[in-house]
Amino acid sequence: MSELPALIQDLALILIVAGVVTLVFKKLKQPLVLGYIVAGFLVSPHMPYTASVIDMSNIHLWADIGVMFLLFSLGLDFSFKKILKMGASPVISVISIIFSMSLLGIIVGQAFGWSRMNCIFLGGMLAMSSTTIIYKAFDDMGLRQQQFAGLVMSVLILEDILAIVMMVMLSAIAGGNNPDGGQMVGSVMKIGFFLVLWLVVGIFAVPIFLRRVRKLINSEVLLIVSLGLCCAMAVFSTKVGFSSAFGAFIMGSILAETIEAERIEKLVEPVKNLFGAIFFVSVGMLVDPQILVDYALPIFVIVMTIIVGQCLFGTFSFMLGGESLKSAMRCGFSMAQIGEFSFIIASLGLSLGVIGDFLYPVVVAVSVITTFLTPYMIRLATPVYNALEPHLPSRFIKMLNHLSMSHPNTTERSKWKRLLMQMAVNTVVYSILSTAVVVMMLTFFHPFMVHLTHEKWYGHTITGFTTIVLIAPFLRAMVMKKNHSEEFKALWKESNHNRLPLISTILFRILIAVNFVFYVVHHLTNFGPALLITIGFVAVILIIMSRTIKRRSILLERLFINNLRSRDIEAQVRGKKKPLYEGKLLDRDIHIADFDVPFNSKWMGKTLRQLNLGRKYGVHISSIMRGGFRMNIPDGDYIIFPGDKLQAIGSDDQLTKFHQALEKEVLGEDLELEKREMKLRQIIVGDNSPFAGKTLEESGIRNRYNCMVVGMEEGKENLSSVSPTRKIEEGDILWVVGEQEHLDILARTNIANRH
Repeated sequence: MSELPALIQDLALILIVAGVVTLVFKKLKQPLVLGYIVAGFLVSPHMPYTASVIDMSNIHLWADIGVMFLLFSLGLDFSFKKILKMGASPVISVISIIFSMSLLGIIVGQAFGWSRMNCIFLGGMLAMSSTTIIYKAFDDMGLRQQQFAGLVMSVLILEDILAIVMMVMLSAIAGGNNPDGGQMVGSVMKIGFFLVLWLVVGIFAVPIFLRRVRKLINSEVLLIVSLGLCCAMAVFSTKVGFSSAFGAFIMGSILAETIEAERIEKLVEPVKNLFGAIFFVSVGMLVDPQILVDYALPIFVIVMTIIVGQCLFGTFSFMLGGESLKSAMRCGFSMAQIGEFSFIIASLGLSLGVIGDFLYPVVVAVSVITTFLTPYMIRLATPVYNALEPHLPSRFIKMLNHLSMSHPNTTERSKWKRLLMQMAVNTVVYSILSTAVVVMMLTFFHPFMVHLTHEKWYGHTITGFTTIVLIAPFLRAMVMKKNHSEEFKALWKESNHNRLPLISTILFRILIAVNFVFYVVHHLTNFGPALLITIGFVAVILIIMSRTIKRRSILLERLFINNLRSRDIEAQVRGKKKPLYEGKLLDRDIHIADFDVPFNSKWMGKTLRQLNLGRKYGVHISSIMRGGFRMNIPDGDYIIFPGDKLQAIGSDDQLTKFHQALEKEVLGEDLELEKREMKLRQIIVGDNSPFAGKTLEESGIRNRYNCMVVGMEEGKENLSSVSPTRKIEEGDILWVVGEQEHLDILARTNIANRH
């Protein structure tokens, strides 16, 4: 008999131990992620008293897949559109947090006398809070629907993106290069280029593909297609120098804008849970007890640095972003840990040979400790605020609340600022799309055409003409878009002094468009500069005047906008989208959240008046979503059904209490399910039987004994049906169905009276 592969043995050990440990942690009401890390420690080679994993390399491979699927799921749940709606707040917060925590890490490393590179890499590790750990903790603690959790997740997503920039910077420093030089600028531009390109192309292409094959896709096919797209983007991401997790997150963000997003999220969840568990178990495997002993003091100091640093600087950073003190403290306390990107940065330092071997296990130990403390830090934020608030001057609190209410997103921006921002975004996006087309055509299409035509001149001509035709809609949109906007018209009419700057914005975009044509023609011909510039201007003028190109440009833009809004449109059609007035609620602490009524809820069948939710929990039910229909402003006579989606308005505390009550007030599972088996039994009615002389209805067999007479035996081949009004007589043979316990009671009652 062949021996079982080590991978299967390791997987069996990991899942069995993880299952047992997580059951214990579930019983103790602790986040499951902590159970996974403890399980990893138990099956690691560092634990001599238990069975350990045989092949660590395979486990690390599965862990990498786990990170990829976790970030893919994160992208599905939190798209870039949500960040853009939040404006500058997350950007300000994340820059402040990264700068502060990096500086603290460098100072701590220098205090221990570590080398310059160890200090720099330690600063990078301490700046990266764990997206997966916080996401899992919010999920396990039921906090994902709260307002502060959304703010934290938006900052964490930006932090993950900036982690790639930081890795490039650290590589440059390790190589002895100047991190402020052209290499860093080029790396940042590269990230921005591919980020915009992938999002724009993905949002344009993926929804169209899913729409075309929608009739052919069932749940199984959709799962395979989604994971295939995730892995494809992960591979492509690594090919251009980024991490696979980053590519997976981008594909999740793209799919988040499709109608199928919620369905994909549910299908992917079991896969994410499996591989995510393996990732956290692999983190626990890296905990070396000897390292904990030898570096106990540095580990303790780093843990305290993270906790105190995030509580202080994290809170301050969120306040800079426009949050109130209470909200900022909840956000800052939630980020007091490090995780997967810290491990990646540590691995980078080891691969470059610039950090000590001790630093990686120290960072893992710190990550494990801070992960254990994460749920307690999240819970601690509100009590600390309540204890701190009485000692703060009332004028100071009013000032903070005033700053938070006057968030930059809600202030009226000038027409010039809005117009220039819109023009800049359009120019950048269409420039990136044009650049991608030019690179693809000159890299792949041009050599193919030269080889196909056997004449360089024909190959150059066909390639140049085709390339300009393909980028023509982008160039026209770059030049003409926003020239007829409300801001442009208003500024043109307001003052003659505005007209020259407005014309300058058009000329500037024309020059950019001419440069694209100039580059293509220059790359394929030996024309002089004057002729190239002339060709460029003539081509751009023809592009602007062409009605065909105008129609193509408008069609492409409308198709992209429809794809981008497809999920919102679907939500509006099905009545699932939250109303616009949510953003206009006067109290920042009041917002809207959706809740699903469990199928075993004790609330089902009761009216809103009977439940009295407003008085009990302080929430207001604004809508009930049932079977694809929305019932707005339900009155007290509306009945709650299992599976209803309730849209409630209230504060974080009110909504939390409401959610806990909704989840707690359920019927629960039948712990004696085996006793519920229905059995058939024969009962012979005697002369002294309490059932003799009574009708079936009067006998109480159904109401009192919870049994049901299904027929009467009268010597026929089949049982005769019994009318409820028929009197039961002596000698009747009744066939009764019920649970064993109830049948025994019924039989004993019948026999006891017979004797």
